[in-house]
Amino acid sequence: MDPSEVEFLGEKQLVSIVPNFSSDVIYLISGSVGPFRAGLPVKVPIWLAACLKQKQKCRIVRQEWMDIENLNERKEMEKMSKLFTAMPSSHYMDESQILLNVANDDIPDADGIRIAVKDIWDIRMSKLRTSVDAFVKSEGVHARLDHLTAMEINGIRKCRRNEFPAAKQQWVRQYVKLCYCDIITKKM
Repeated sequence: MDPSEVEFLGEKQLVSIVPNFSSDVIYLISGSVGPFRAGLPVKVPIWLAACLKQKQKCRIVRQEWMDIENLNERKEMEKMSKLFTAMPSSHYMDESQILLNVANDDIPDADGIRIAVKDIWDIRMSKLRTSVDAFVKSEGVHARLDHLTAMEINGIRKCRRNEFPAAKQQWVRQYVKLCYCDIITKKM
């Protein structure tokens, strides 16, 4: 998967919006959403929320986990822990980027949230690089990495491709496969 495919999966996450129009239920391939009543919150996929926001048909409600204090606490926990901590959303990076790009005016302290999410991402990517390096050096065949998101795994795959000779690239590919398998089995 490339980052755009991972983002596509993240766009299916539900978010609350407050529409400024009324409409019956909308039937989508992924399921139905609505009914829409002006002024009453309704949950829709992020891609639909972004589309409606761009057409000025709704206000997007900040995700519960997108609280600056909560994110700063998570950042400190991530710094202190040697292991990966559980994230509030399996698509936290994708969700925050999409929502902050289209609904910057709807989300209080959007810039602070953007910075906190980026800091968390940087800390986790640094941990992941260190883990991959240790895995490759040990020539291990099994790795357990809990609480990683698909975007984080995807990011390490791209970074490491040019850093290792061909023999070690096989180890990195194996590592990434293990991580993806771990994510898929957790969702079942």
